[in-house]
Amino acid sequence: MNELAGMIKEMGIPFAYDHFAEGESPSPPFICYFLPGSNNFAADGKVYHRINRVKIELYTDFKDPSIEEKVTAVLDKHGIFYEQTEVWIESEKLYEVVFSFEISMKGR
Repeated sequence: MNELAGMIKEMGIPFAYDHFAEGESPSPPFICYFLPGSNNFAADGKVYHRINRVKIELYTDFKDPSIEEKVTAVLDKHGIFYEQTEVWIESEKLYEVVFSFEISMKGR
């Protein structure tokens, strides 16, 4: 998990795991990331290889491809295959760009 947080730190955008504390959310852009599940490889009733699903949610108040490029450049640098989706959240007046991928948790 420290490796993942370090990778996200490279993006140069304020971030928090899951959410920011009440009243501590920075102005956009910012990132929330979380691990919504796993896709472990198992045999003989044991987990042989841990694989976590990861979601990185980038929030911006306007469409800004240069900010998205900061995220994709780091993911590309680390050789991560990701899927990207986008939605406008009317109630928050924010764009949410979600980067979904799996990451190996070797040695954990």
